[in-house]
Amino acid sequence: MDLRPRKRQVQSITGFTQAEVEKMENLLIESREQVCDSDVCKKLAKTFTRSKGRAGKPIAKWTEVQAWFQNRLVCSSKDNSAEDNQKLPDYTEGCTLNKANESSHIPKGQKDPALSDIEFEARSSKDGAWYDIDTFIAHRFLSSEEPEALVRFVGFGLGEDEWVNVRKAVRERSVALENSECNKVQVGDIILCFQEGKEEEKYLEAQVIEIQKKLHDIRGCRCLFVIRYTGDDTEETIRLRRMCVRPNILGRP
Repeated sequence: MDLRPRKRQVQSITGFTQAEVEKMENLLIESREQVCDSDVCKKLAKTFTRSKGRAGKPIAKWTEVQAWFQNRLVCSSKDNSAEDNQKLPDYTEGCTLNKANESSHIPKGQKDPALSDIEFEARSSKDGAWYDIDTFIAHRFLSSEEPEALVRFVGFGLGEDEWVNVRKAVRERSVALENSECNKVQVGDIILCFQEGKEEEKYLEAQVIEIQKKLHDIRGCRCLFVIRYTGDDTEETIRLRRMCVRPNILGRP
């Protein structure tokens, strides 16, 4: 049984309220060509900041408003630029995990039946946490030839869509283990650790640096796992229930 939460009802990454998103959507329809203008975005951000619905919340930044419009324009554009004429890699043929970094190519178009059940996760550049991907919306190549994908995370609205690096920040979804599978975890494994706060829930990447085997009881696995977070090198001791592992670990005896 997969104990990992499938949807997170938490505060959005960008902080736009539903009313603000609706206003931006309407403006996008009415003035598509002008919405990314800095003066327009500054005026809109000032309106949001002064609204009653934002009382007690951080001020709305015009750069966030502009970024929201830019992402929406990329999503809806059918003739985006010369990038669209550039031949894109056929992700459906591969979708093979890179053994070096366990990243994955993105399925594009019709999926191979053998891959139809594969789910993906991506690392957000805004908080460094990994979130389940709901939809791959668009993709592009940077001048460095690095591929990026515009993704929508499970539990988040279109206002939080984010461009992520395909090679470095997209991979097959991590999975939770049964209590009886704790022996599959080894020192050195890269895992995700669940963190729950007052306003947010997220999974942060960490490495297992020590395992303390314990007798199981009616509550399940009582083993302790000492982990070191890859983001800031802090350490913490956790139990199995807070851990998600890479799919390849499931194949261990």
